Amino acid sequence: MNPLELPRPLVSVSWLAEHLGHPQLVVLDASLKPATASAGASTGNALHVPGTRLFDFDKRICDQTTSLPHMMPSPELFEREVRALGIRRDSRIVIYDRVGVYASPRAWWMFKAMGHEHVAVLDGGLPAWVEAKHPCAPVGSATPVEPGDFSAAPRPGLFCDAEQVAAALSDNGYAVLDARSEGRFLGREPEPRAGLRPGHMPRALNLPFNAVLANGRMRDAEELAVLFDAKAAPQRKLIFSCGSGVTACILALAAVQAGRRELAVYDGSWSEWGLPSSRPVVTG
Repeated sequence: MNPLELPRPLVSVSWLAEHLGHPQLVVLDASLKPATASAGASTGNALHVPGTRLFDFDKRICDQTTSLPHMMPSPELFEREVRALGIRRDSRIVIYDRVGVYASPRAWWMFKAMGHEHVAVLDGGLPAWVEAKHPCAPVGSATPVEPGDFSAAPRPGLFCDAEQVAAALSDNGYAVLDARSEGRFLGREPEPRAGLRPGHMPRALNLPFNAVLANGRMRDAEELAVLFDAKAAPQRKLIFSCGSGVTACILALAAVQAGRRELAVYDGSWSEWGLPSSRPVVTG
């Protein structure tokens, strides 16, 4: 069997349709209900791409010991759960969600953080698949799979914590980009999660996640490069934040597509930084 060559970081629905059924290919649905209306509406839950397996990073494949939402789990938990999904060391993984490009980049970044490079996001997600009239199957129709032999090889630099973000905010070698809407960033709109302070981190820059998308798909690499260069010089390292570490990963995906390489996602994001504490917050 010839190894499947997986385009990265994005694959088109036509590529997926052409290779669906390949023994190395694993298709995952990493859908998450959007926290705000700006993410867009999701395609209904009755159908999915044939053979899809559910990757639940909200309730299952996440740190079970914290009250913060869908935080990155331990390597041991991640390895156990993805093995149960039949994922192997040589699996080529395509991840989609029901909005377009919303939650799938989070799962993509998680796999990369666990050392698995053969992973990509389906550009346009399930809506693009349905629009192209590719075949769908009823949810729950997938056949049982044999456990995989996936082995986690963590890359801790891909996620960072509040202390690392605080240091980066005063380091000109870094730029912290916040993927929330301008209204939330400036403190003019309420946070969707109760108990969080309005505003943003001092010296953080706002790049709303929907700015890197057009009609539910990722913008061209050239357009993305212009967007990122307008915010931070190419030599600066980038840290991405958002409400809960999900749409920050959309920016990470866009940055990779734009040719940026030194990237990290703040896992706790505003769900942690925005809690009542001594961490500085500014508005306006």
